[in-house]
Amino acid sequence: MALLQVPHTVHQHLDVDGVRVFYRESLPRRSDVPVMLLLHGFPSASHQFRRLIDALGGEYRLIALDYPGFGYTEAPADFTYSFDRLADITEGFVRKLGLTSFVMYVFDFGAPIGFRLAERHPEWIKGLVVQNGNAYKEGLSDAARDFIALRPDQPGAEDTIRGLLTLPGTRGQYETGVAHPELLAPESWILDQHFLDLPGRKEAQVALAFDYHSNVERYATWQKWLRKHTPPTLITWGGGDPFFTEAGAYAYRRDLPDARIHILDTGHFALEEELPGIAPLIADFLDHVWERP
Repeated sequence: MALLQVPHTVHQHLDVDGVRVFYRESLPRRSDVPVMLLLHGFPSASHQFRRLIDALGGEYRLIALDYPGFGYTEAPADFTYSFDRLADITEGFVRKLGLTSFVMYVFDFGAPIGFRLAERHPEWIKGLVVQNGNAYKEGLSDAARDFIALRPDQPGAEDTIRGLLTLPGTRGQYETGVAHPELLAPESWILDQHFLDLPGRKEAQVALAFDYHSNVERYATWQKWLRKHTPPTLITWGGGDPFFTEAGAYAYRRDLPDARIHILDTGHFALEEELPGIAPLIADFLDHVWERP
């Protein structure tokens, strides 16, 4: 009986500008393979990609880091939590690994971080995989717009944000909009909540929530970048996402007419339910955009 060949995955820390960045990286069977940088979302970390790495890591080099304020990454007490700073650390991480050409997977928070990276280094970006990573105002649900409008001086605003950082709030992000809740592994939201409950983590997430409007303000800049550089793009989008609606997926076609778009019958964390369908799409896309021997 043939055995499934699951790749080895290394789990390491790398010092970037005083931040001890945790990352996981697959060890493919060959060295001359496509590289994909996996940028996670809120309130998760690189562990959200562990099954994707198992599925594809034998044929492709997949790298996923935890941002400051997430997962196993350790940031100093005086770290300033903003999307610009998360992009700074991600940029430094990429430089430290010596990556110069890769496909970038952007999901949720990974989109504003990744597009900042793309602005700074368009030469690095060989292609995009977009999974519920919004860059268009029409992709924002009413709930998302209300959340983004919160400001620190607004009465009750911080309490509203902190309400999302509870176990029911975290679990709800996984379960809303999914077709088959029984396919979701509960340890996903339990692990996310474990990290959210660490000292200082909720304060970091409150700061990032209040900074989220800076992303919407950059949408036009990112759209201009897409029009200029026209990276090959695969979009796999959970249509039941309560924050980022499927209109946000189709909006990419304005700037990327050739984008491949797949709307899936699932929620925000599409990989949790639809990995068997998404993984082959990504493999085909990587083979298409990367010149393999």
